[in-house]
Amino acid sequence: MSSNKSKNLPLRLGVGIVLLNAENKVFVGKRIDNPVNFWQLPQGGVNKNEDLLYAANRELKEETSVVSVKLIKEIDSWLTYDLPDNLLGKIWKGKYRGQKQKWFIMRFVGKEDEINIKTKNAEFKSWKWININQLINVVVSFKLNIYKSIVKELNILLN
Repeated sequence: MSSNKSKNLPLRLGVGIVLLNAENKVFVGKRIDNPVNFWQLPQGGVNKNEDLLYAANRELKEETSVVSVKLIKEIDSWLTYDLPDNLLGKIWKGKYRGQKQKWFIMRFVGKEDEINIKTKNAEFKSWKWININQLINVVVSFKLNIYKSIVKELNILLN
């Protein structure tokens, strides 16, 4: 599929969650469908007329089983990315060229054993806590700008 055709496709509305533990490390998961060594933050689509914070909590629970969180901050701006050409037409039934996401920074206040990625429609095969500034080193390249924005936001917030 050529990039010209993709420009006509809309962006999918999504949410993302930056989940911090008590040491201000951030939760990342390794996707089941991605064979390479890339990690990502929990994120997902928004249902029709769904409140964004509600969607973020729902996605977090669906992907990690986590419900014990406190909202720290909603990142003001929308963050967007476009899919690379090799993924266009393959993801989201080919209906979108990328995502427009609202991100939420949350504090995990539960016990570690609450985290369970073996959920009904599991997306992650493994997970770990990493330093905030390591985020940009483990993410797939087409999402790099989003993660750079998030790291910048976190460093302002936590310093």
